[in-house]
Amino acid sequence: MKVPRELQPLIDDGVIDEVVRSLKSGKEATVYVVRSGMHLRCAKVYRDMAQRSFQKRAMYQEGRKVRGSRESRAMSRSTRFGRKEQEREWKNAEVDALYRLVAADVRVPRPFGYFNDVLIMELVTDASGDPAPRLGEVELQPQVAREYHDFLVRQIVRMLSLGLIHGDLSEFNVLLAEEGPVIIDLPQVVNASSNNAAFAMLERDVNNIRATLGRFAPELLETEFAREMWALYESGELGPDSRLTGTVLREESVVDPGNVIQVIEDAREEAIRRRLGREERVE
Repeated sequence: MKVPRELQPLIDDGVIDEVVRSLKSGKEATVYVVRSGMHLRCAKVYRDMAQRSFQKRAMYQEGRKVRGSRESRAMSRSTRFGRKEQEREWKNAEVDALYRLVAADVRVPRPFGYFNDVLIMELVTDASGDPAPRLGEVELQPQVAREYHDFLVRQIVRMLSLGLIHGDLSEFNVLLAEEGPVIIDLPQVVNASSNNAAFAMLERDVNNIRATLGRFAPELLETEFAREMWALYESGELGPDSRLTGTVLREESVVDPGNVIQVIEDAREEAIRRRLGREERVE
């Protein structure tokens, strides 16, 4: 295929040898299958953010560390420099998160470097060596659904023990590799300790996975893992290998209504995406 202009410098510098094909194109990025030596990998080319995206993404970026006070002030004032810094920070967030999560044994694609808005990372494949399907694209036996649910809850716990929340976890952001589920797409990763909507986004992540896998194992729909792991996190008792029961007494807490409304809107968009995806598969 014709080499995309964003990837030509990586070929010129010997980072990759060939662009094999396009794998996925979305609002945030286009992903290509590339060859590096004897290995097939992914090249994720990030798009520049449209101005209308900044306000929505600010909720996810709340509490993230920035380079200095000048950058922080510019981002809060939404100046031209601030928007540029916000875009840079958004793109770098996924790269930084992947390195941290791989080091903590969370099942995410292994990164191999970040070059001028292009992330080179592991190509997640199925048993046949083909790009792995998404969780929402397969039918599962009840026992397999239970095993996947248990595994993904443990991955979310491991992430939260690092102070990170995916923020957009769903059947679209989990690939089924030969070895099991792999979590992908993390540019919106949330700082759990300093984001006012952190619990709402954690609960949405957990409940999205619960709803998806609960279609095959309905008893999963009765579980309440999000509140249990959040209670342990707030008390400083959550560790990477904490085992949960899936039951917890509900306690109402004060939350920021604006942030909750945004999470609800995001969840509505997610439901629309899920429905459209299923309709496309039926056709």
